[in-house]
Amino acid sequence: MKISIGNDHAGFDYKEAIKASLIAAGHEVTDHGTYGLDSVDYPDFAHPLANSVESGNTDLGILICGSGNGVCMTANKHQGIRAALCWNVELGALARQHNNANVICLPARFISLELAQEITNTFITTDFEGGRHENRVNKISC
Repeated sequence: MKISIGNDHAGFDYKEAIKASLIAAGHEVTDHGTYGLDSVDYPDFAHPLANSVESGNTDLGILICGSGNGVCMTANKHQGIRAALCWNVELGALARQHNNANVICLPARFISLELAQEITNTFITTDFEGGRHENRVNKISC
C-alpha cells in the first residue's frame, strides 16, 4: 500500500517510529515532513499530504500533531479527504468501516506511541463496509 505521512514538530518522533514500522511491513511511504523538532506550521505539511491522497498518488494518509485537531481541520478542507481524529483503536476501525476515512489524524501529546502504532495498523488494515454507510459517505462532500 502507498501511504503518505506528515506531522508538525509535536508529531515528529511518532512519525519517525510509525514510518519505520510501515516500511518494515512492506508499505511504500511518502514522508511530507516536517523533518525535525523545530516549531513549524502544521498546514504546511497537512496540505501536501492531503493533495497526495486526494490525487490518488497515495492510498491513505497519516497526520500527527500535538492534539490531532489542527492537521485534521486542515486536511478536511480538501474536497476528496475524509480525515478522522482517532485516539483509540475502535475509532480507527470505525473511521474506515463506517466513514471510509482516507486520512487518520493522531494526537501525539495525548496517546502513547504504542497506541498510535496500534491505531495506525488498525486503520490501514480495515476495509470500508459500504452498504448503509455508502449513502451517508456520499453525502459528506459539499
